[in-house]
Amino acid sequence: MNSDDPTQNRVAPGAPDAETLRFCRDLPKVELHVHLEGCLEPDLLMTLARRNDVAVPWKTAEQLRAAYRFENLSSFLELYFAGCQVLCTRQDFHDLTTAYLDRAHADGVVHAEIFLGPQSFTDRGIATSAFLDGVLDAISDAGERSGISASLLVSAHRHRSEKEAFELLDSVAPWADRIAGFGLGGAEIGNPPEKFTRYFAELRRQRFRTCVHAGEEGPAAYVRQAFELLEPDRIDHGVAILDDERLVRDVAAARTPLTVCPTSNARLNVVPSLRAHPLPALLSSGLNVSLHSDDPAYFESYLTDTYATTAVHLDLDRPTLANLAANAIRSAFLPPAAQQAFLNRLETQVKQHLP
Repeated sequence: MNSDDPTQNRVAPGAPDAETLRFCRDLPKVELHVHLEGCLEPDLLMTLARRNDVAVPWKTAEQLRAAYRFENLSSFLELYFAGCQVLCTRQDFHDLTTAYLDRAHADGVVHAEIFLGPQSFTDRGIATSAFLDGVLDAISDAGERSGISASLLVSAHRHRSEKEAFELLDSVAPWADRIAGFGLGGAEIGNPPEKFTRYFAELRRQRFRTCVHAGEEGPAAYVRQAFELLEPDRIDHGVAILDDERLVRDVAAARTPLTVCPTSNARLNVVPSLRAHPLPALLSSGLNVSLHSDDPAYFESYLTDTYATTAVHLDLDRPTLANLAANAIRSAFLPPAAQQAFLNRLETQVKQHLP
């Protein structure tokens, strides 16, 4: 890899040793910021393209993997939405969800809250029942098979209108009791959170849990808008918050979680390198921060790798990693009893690794 190429700010140099990987894998981890469409591994993508007779720009999985060189969020989203084209049927969504949850279970994930952006699929005439039933049934099947806990978050695209977000909410209403919450994601620059103030007010009125992508490529002002106008339960990314000291104090005092994705930020050049990631500053500011993978297939980093490589590059010790895992558990859209059960598992596991 040419370190002078700004499109290749991955996670090198420095790889975690076997002991660090083992510790991170054994931690009972909660994944709160992962996009199902971003879990589409190259082999499965090519399989679905053949199954559904969808033309894609790559002839092989290896060619697709070689395209994972992103200049920024926009260049990534171009490939991401191209990959979405191969997802067409209920079985496709079931297969993708199953593949992710099996991988997550093997990776030590005990609970996952998975984003899905339905507007990518309804635009192509795919029935809401196809993707929601496919995903939700796979979640149920995985729970019975391996014991992993998972739930669905429905995400609106911020480059679309607020009217379309309301239409999305109406379309998924029959499944409302099986949806854990609603999010807002997609291309951030030029699409401030304030566009969706009425939509989030309606979500709160209906007592849905909410989260908002803000402060990834957008400025601290977007994080402020999200926090003050949309009043979410969680802010996804949020790394730009450090540019506004008063906002840092307000968000820290509110204990609003930030679901931070260091590997994603490095791969999309949000930060110059993983070693330069502001995670230590976020932690020292008293913010409620946890670690997540975002789009693990495209960034080639599932949750254990995200923990381990972040630990190596930012010199995080094991108590800090355990604290990050605990923050994720406490920030999950789960009943207090379920959170406490996972915290008990985490405490037991950490005691086996630490004096």
